[in-house]
Amino acid sequence: MISEDEARRQVLQNVHSLGERIVPLSEALDCFSARDVVARLPLPMFDNSAMDGYAVVASSSTKRTRLRVIGEQPAGIDRELRVSPGEAARIFTGAPIPAGADAVIMQEDTTREDDKIMVNESVDPGEFIRRRGCDLAEGQKILGPGERIRPTTIALLASQGFADVTVGGQVNAAIVSTGDEVVAPGSKLDRGQIYDSNLVLLQALVQHCGACVKSAEHCPDQRERLIQAIQRGIKSHILVITGGVSVGEHDLVQAALRTLGAKIDIWRVAIKPGKPFLFGQASGCAVFGLPGNPVSAFVTFLQFVRPAILKMMGAKNVDLRKGPAKLAIDLTNEGDRPHYVRGRIDNGTFVPIGRQESHALFGLSQSNALLRIAVGESLRAGEIVDIQTWD
Repeated sequence: MISEDEARRQVLQNVHSLGERIVPLSEALDCFSARDVVARLPLPMFDNSAMDGYAVVASSSTKRTRLRVIGEQPAGIDRELRVSPGEAARIFTGAPIPAGADAVIMQEDTTREDDKIMVNESVDPGEFIRRRGCDLAEGQKILGPGERIRPTTIALLASQGFADVTVGGQVNAAIVSTGDEVVAPGSKLDRGQIYDSNLVLLQALVQHCGACVKSAEHCPDQRERLIQAIQRGIKSHILVITGGVSVGEHDLVQAALRTLGAKIDIWRVAIKPGKPFLFGQASGCAVFGLPGNPVSAFVTFLQFVRPAILKMMGAKNVDLRKGPAKLAIDLTNEGDRPHYVRGRIDNGTFVPIGRQESHALFGLSQSNALLRIAVGESLRAGEIVDIQTWD
């Protein structure tokens, strides 16, 4: 049994980025940039109005001054108006500032009188004008290698005229759940059977990482059928198997993998929940064997499988988001392995949720954070602790 840090190091050492591909912006969400991207254009691209109102010369627009309205500039094509002292141009939010104008008066601060306006409040030079390049300069770096492309990143790229972006490779995943006791949701349950929650859990986790689930199937505890399922699975970049990785008579995964010539790099990790974790390689595919208990499968996926997927996709940061929180209750780890406690962050406070056994799926479903407690560590209510979040 090895430490979780050593297991993670070995996993990441044995997986590699999958190269580059070009995707349209509509397909780039949650991918990772493969290159530096710099701004082609300044933002804004021209001086424009921040308000609906009138473009004026500030020095001639003191309170109670009357100005002659010489035209109208809506957002869109520049009508090339010119404003002189004593004049104003009707203008709308986002419209280009006419030549000669150095301020915008809000329409609420004026009174319209035919082709003139009365200025009810004085205006300062530069007021309500968005200057060219004040948000983004031409040539400024806007995206770097390994950075996640978020919805707002896509908007920024579109503002620069990019129709596509170069990102890391697409990770294809296969998932296999095992066990005679497991049946598909919607099927009839016999006594002693349970519904298969792990298969859909792992599909969702893989997809949440941005990888593509190429296949997902359930396999009973039958050696030949498991070998066939693994043969199909190792055609993908990664294969995730849940259940059957322990040492019982019905735990067939290790033997099936070795039959197919797989190299087993990791077997058992000092982590709770999740000790019976397996990592190996077969025909160029990274193979992960996760425990059958759903909480164990969830925790080992986050700690070992997720970082591998993100590295293969070209991510710069493969860690879960971390941050401080105040602990709601006393906690002590009297076990022989680091313990990941599931809980929820509410208003900056971490509260453990439900039962902490590896089968307790309801408590996990209500949680959004993990707290790692080292062997022998005692934490007190009110203490500031570091937590990991996945939502």
